[in-house]
Amino acid sequence: MPHADDALPLTLEQLWIYPVKSCAGLRLSSAALLDTGLEWDRTWMLVDASGEFVSQRELPRMALIRPRFRQGHLELLAPGMLSLRLPLDAAESPRRVRVWDDEVDAWDMGDLAAQWFTDFLAPGAPQGLAAGLRLVRFDPDVRRLSAVHWTQGVEAPNQFSDGFPLLVLSSASLAELNGRLALLGQTPVGPERFRPNLVLGGMEAHDEDRLADIHLRALAPDAAAPGPAVWLQPVKPCARCSIPDVDPQTAERGTALSPVLHSYRQDRRLMGAVTFGMNAIVRQGDGQMLYEGMLGAGTWGVW
Repeated sequence: MPHADDALPLTLEQLWIYPVKSCAGLRLSSAALLDTGLEWDRTWMLVDASGEFVSQRELPRMALIRPRFRQGHLELLAPGMLSLRLPLDAAESPRRVRVWDDEVDAWDMGDLAAQWFTDFLAPGAPQGLAAGLRLVRFDPDVRRLSAVHWTQGVEAPNQFSDGFPLLVLSSASLAELNGRLALLGQTPVGPERFRPNLVLGGMEAHDEDRLADIHLRALAPDAAAPGPAVWLQPVKPCARCSIPDVDPQTAERGTALSPVLHSYRQDRRLMGAVTFGMNAIVRQGDGQMLYEGMLGAGTWGVW
């Protein structure tokens, strides 16, 4: 068992953002860190006719919608569809939306975007759901805070994430899961199943569960000296729903992953819920750049 005063050297191996909540992710070599998380992460979201957010739980084909950034636009690609290009500064009309327990002001992205999502997601959608879909953008003037019960009173804003600015996962945790899947003759899975923002190396499986703090020293590839320190604080285990069962390549629901997670990842901290990865908040480093390969250290906490 590590001593609380020990530091754990680590490496930032992968950076991911998910511009449209519950659509495919985008791996980046570098990303700006904001107090709300990584820049452009969960900036857009799909809602139903009542303004309630929808996800792969209801519409697994969302996994096939791939984002990329080109020439000042968010471009969305999906099989059999012409691409949808949205200016990064575009918004049409205000709309009230709900994400979990939070009701917030957002901006509707217009009829063209709504029709594009409806056309692609209608096959296999629950009756009536696809007809009322709208794409919305987070209003930057809104301040949506993470649950202060978990942040110990720290005000931690986020956009359309489930509730916290960042999700942290170790590559060792993923390797442990894939080892268990291999013993059952199942295909290994990638980190995109769990939608992390930061994938960390240099630790044992699920060490991220026990970290009190993560410190990174931002060093750009062309910089002579490290930049200001980045301080991230893991605050809550990430409870898992059915979305990791959705194959990101085919959008088909599987049945192998959840039983394996249930066999060893029931978490007493969340009354037995299955957890995988840690939600984290930004304590220091707003405006700094993160880079794949940057080094850091974690400090141990008590969970």
